[in-house]
Amino acid sequence: MSTSKKNPGTETVSLDALIQQKRDALPAPTTYEALGVTFSLPPMRALPWQLQEKVGNLNDTFAVLEEVLGKEKVQEMYAAGYQLGDLEVIALDWQKRAGMAPGESPASAAS
Repeated sequence: MSTSKKNPGTETVSLDALIQQKRDALPAPTTYEALGVTFSLPPMRALPWQLQEKVGNLNDTFAVLEEVLGKEKVQEMYAAGYQLGDLEVIALDWQKRAGMAPGESPASAAS
């Protein structure tokens, strides 16, 4: 962590090194298999901020999965017969692996 003085009495602290260290410590993506479809989901905290906010809301699971996995993989899930309850199972496990309670946003102030 480096500091630099720009104005007397004011200090600017660079957090870049600490931020990078935390990002480097994120776990590897988790690979899931369900109904014959295999897919990998990155750690939630590695998602762009706008997606992290949606992950905490199970109603947005489809939008998040489509953004993370891509439309082609989501179409494969449709073809395999996935149901909304299946998406909830995926979302809950993904949240659990991220160390979050259902409904908690990974971008919350407690993070």
